[in-house]
Amino acid sequence: MITVHHLENSRSQRVLWLLEELGLSYKVRRYERNKATMLAPPELKAIHPLGKAPVIDDDGTVVAETGAIVEYLVAKAGGRLGPPAAQGDALQWRFWLHYAEGSMMPPLFAMLVAGRIPLFGKRVLAKLQPMMATHLDYIESQLASRPWFAGDQLTAADVMMSFPLEAARIRAGLDSRRPATLRWLETIHARPAYRAALAKGGPYSYA
Repeated sequence: MITVHHLENSRSQRVLWLLEELGLSYKVRRYERNKATMLAPPELKAIHPLGKAPVIDDDGTVVAETGAIVEYLVAKAGGRLGPPAAQGDALQWRFWLHYAEGSMMPPLFAMLVAGRIPLFGKRVLAKLQPMMATHLDYIESQLASRPWFAGDQLTAADVMMSFPLEAARIRAGLDSRRPATLRWLETIHARPAYRAALAKGGPYSYA
């Protein structure tokens, strides 16, 4: 049985959604953030030395890092929601799988931190917002030409992109100026597997 060590309002919500889409059995161990620091609790270090979520334990096999977990689960499910057969779509799958954490999350995280710093933080946000606008415009151009990130069907690339775009809608200017991206968010939020993951994971502010 897979155990998901799940931190509230975090990237680990994607792991629950993926597991629901794949139909794999799992259980959730939920952790709450420290109310003062918003950091993960120290108990997570007993699962993995970095003390971060998500982490899964698959009958003794411990896997950390969302992208690594996604690839592990796709393989465990026989390749479902993995790279499509068409070479171009497969390349898109790999691009978006890594883009989510490698390109989009760093400025998003910087905006979160800057937003908590009076005065100086506002100047930092003013410099970061154009960078985020470039990301959001690029994503909009891609979703305006196809329904999913890697072609005509939902894949794990869409699962990976869910958290940064949900966060961008809250704190980084994703609004009605990018209708294709908002439609994509509405579509994933309406999926039964997404709703089932929310029910198991508990309150999630970005949904």
